[in-house]
Amino acid sequence: MTSIAELKGLQCDFAVVTGNPFRGILNAAEARGVDLIVMGAHRKQLLRDVFVGTTIERVIRTGQFPVLMVNAEVEHSYKKVMAAVDMSEPSARAISTAKETGLIGEASFSLVHGFDAFAKGKMSNAGIGKDELASYVATERSQVEKELIAFLEANDFDVDNWSLQIREGGPVEAIMEAINEVAPDLLVIGTHSRSGFIKLFLGSVTESLLRSVDVDVFAVPPIRS
Repeated sequence: MTSIAELKGLQCDFAVVTGNPFRGILNAAEARGVDLIVMGAHRKQLLRDVFVGTTIERVIRTGQFPVLMVNAEVEHSYKKVMAAVDMSEPSARAISTAKETGLIGEASFSLVHGFDAFAKGKMSNAGIGKDELASYVATERSQVEKELIAFLEANDFDVDNWSLQIREGGPVEAIMEAINEVAPDLLVIGTHSRSGFIKLFLGSVTESLLRSVDVDVFAVPPIRS
């Protein structure tokens, strides 16, 4: 333990468990009643994909604990935090949990939300001009912003000092674009509880981000009954 500088001065214990890695991690976490699971991602992409798909992703998808996946070297506390928001209960829970754990702290905080301008394609095919298309998208963006602010206020979040990144496009596209522009230290995301094909479809957003981003990811599962 003394060889790990980050653990210097902390009271730690360790356990070696046998069996499936993700189940062993969850069993150990449940036995200790932990508040947070911290895991590192392999740097080689192939190994990282295998590790994420079989361990980190399963711990997040099947467990009841928030998981911090660490990708970057630890140099300082988080200075810029971004939360991916779809205006659902899991999104609100993820933000609240990140605040409660102290991960946000004094960091600047921004939210990213992707929206689809559903009629844009049909309008374009109908020969609608660029100015009218731009006006339609701007109207949709304005409506989404009002809904997002209402969602934040309904959950008692102080939005005065938060930056809102409202971007046209799918969830992964919008989040990746915002990450590239804002360059946060940490991405906060809430996961959904679904089953079957719907679970696979909705889970693809979190899975894509876990495999793609180079920033740390704080994933918060829903409350499981």
